[in-house]
Amino acid sequence: MLWQGRRESSNVEDRRGMSGRGMAVGGGIGTMVIAFIVYLLGGNPNQVLNTGTEQAPTEQSAPANDQTSKFVRTIMADTEDIWGQIFSNMGRDYVEPRLVLFSGTTESACGYASQATGPFYCPGDSKVYLDASFFEELQNRFGAEGGDFADAYVIAHEVGHHVQHLLGITDKVDAQRGRISETEQNALSVRLELQADFLAGVWAHYEAQQKAATDPTKRVIQEGDIEDALSAASAIGDDRLQKQSQGYVVPDAFTHGTSAQRVRWFKKGFQTGDINQGDTFNATDL
Repeated sequence: MLWQGRRESSNVEDRRGMSGRGMAVGGGIGTMVIAFIVYLLGGNPNQVLNTGTEQAPTEQSAPANDQTSKFVRTIMADTEDIWGQIFSNMGRDYVEPRLVLFSGTTESACGYASQATGPFYCPGDSKVYLDASFFEELQNRFGAEGGDFADAYVIAHEVGHHVQHLLGITDKVDAQRGRISETEQNALSVRLELQADFLAGVWAHYEAQQKAATDPTKRVIQEGDIEDALSAASAIGDDRLQKQSQGYVVPDAFTHGTSAQRVRWFKKGFQTGDINQGDTFNATDL
């Protein structure tokens, strides 16, 4: 992926090296096991961890303008440009999200974020939270092929959740909480996550066109980049993560979709570039 030398977003907060209060980790061993499974599935374990002893924050210094920061700011800028144009074509204004790059722990409107949380989007403050160590973990722990575009897919997926928030989709899903069974809620979560994968694919569709019109030798997306993104999507499928963590698969507990489903919806977004073809909620075949 050719990302160097392009516009960088100003909507990135680099909190690496800053102190944060410890994350509450009480609740007993059963709660810890559940929280670990939630983490493996890409969710926020703070939702199941309540009060208890505090974990000391991790302090880590990082240059404010290192490669990680520049990469994140560049990808965020690309999402701003692409979604800004798509929303303009729909006659709407795109309100840009912010991304918080952190190490150790940090605070969000959705609770405390930590390395164990994994990347997530918080609709309460319209921010994406990312511990940059997840990029290495995606490859070393979850077995993705790695590469810059795989990392860009992670950011684009979370920005996809912001797009859902702006379109009112997230609120409709959240409104069902407490009204339907846990299994039904999980099924809605799967459709929400698969749509975010689709939206990441739509972003990739337009990302692939950058510079190509004027100079085909300077395509942002290079040979093998899409395969890297597909590898990342596959690596964090519910079936693969459950098999890795507990040795068997429980489909009713899926919250993000299988590896095949995540790949399929990302590919559909990438191939069509049409936001109107990503209605996962009414799809009969995921």
